Amino acid sequence: MGHREDLLEGAKKCLAEKGFVRTTARDIVSASGTNLASIGYHYGSKDALLTQAFIALIEEWGEGVHGAGLGGTDRSLERMRALWDGVLGQHEATAPVWAASMEVALSGDRLPELRSLLAASQAEGRRGLISMLTGTPEEEVTEEDERTLGTVYQALLNGLMLQWLFDPASAASAQEFTEGLRRVAEGLTGAPVPSAPEAG
Repeated sequence: MGHREDLLEGAKKCLAEKGFVRTTARDIVSASGTNLASIGYHYGSKDALLTQAFIALIEEWGEGVHGAGLGGTDRSLERMRALWDGVLGQHEATAPVWAASMEVALSGDRLPELRSLLAASQAEGRRGLISMLTGTPEEEVTEEDERTLGTVYQALLNGLMLQWLFDPASAASAQEFTEGLRRVAEGLTGAPVPSAPEAG
């Protein structure tokens, strides 16, 4: 690996261990075996590097969930339950990443560069969720899809993870969460919606 890749791996490690705010440029250099100048040369700033590390960790999370296999047909409750199963199955490993994202969200104006860089990556995350849940290739997801369906999927995911970060003992299981979504759909449409089959 070159310095660019070493820095990214070091930043991912620091992000998982210390979060955005407590990670210093020196921490990243120490974890990557590189030097301070290489951060500016390859990424422009520590915040830009940490943002790329965060995006890489989220992509790895998505690949892990998708690689585990999403059951059911596209757009089905079974497929949605399989996604929540995958998310919660990786909870311990990914909790530091979700905690880091909450840290930035709650930072107010203290991390303006980091907030703007992460905000710019929101659309990509929404497109990825739409693709996973509907089977639509990411390049075919429209801006309207991303701004409507994508924001709802993202709100569901972030809300579920926040509950698990706050109190895993009282947070909903994937089956309970999916059943809640089924009831919402039933209430909105006024028509019966079949339950997702139990995970086997």
